[in-house]
Amino acid sequence: QVHLVESGGGLVQAGGSLRLSCEASGRTFSRPVMGWFRQAPGKDREFVAAISWTGGNMDYADSVKGRFTISRDNTKNMVYLQMNSLKPEDTAIYYCAGGFTLTTAKNRYNYWGQGTQVTVSS
Repeated sequence: QVHLVESGGGLVQAGGSLRLSCEASGRTFSRPVMGWFRQAPGKDREFVAAISWTGGNMDYADSVKGRFTISRDNTKNMVYLQMNSLKPEDTAIYYCAGGFTLTTAKNRYNYWGQGTQVTVSS
């Protein structure tokens, strides 16, 4: 079993920054693609960003392009999401996910963390 644990969420004012981290442990799986998704109250879980195993390919939702940056450190089994210029509409629970295909489709990811709350006040 693969375990994903997110950290780094919290309360921040609009315009501020947060860095989310995701640590993978347990059974390793080969060359995983890692992604971040988020779910706001009353809304579906939506794609935020994803990164390939090598880090050479990344994809972002249009709503976060230019503000968020995904990165990874495979030596530490860590994935990060640097979030800058945060807006109240970024408020959500943020989930780390692992899969085998760089995709925005949440049903293509096999492993999920429990989520970390991000709240952006206006």
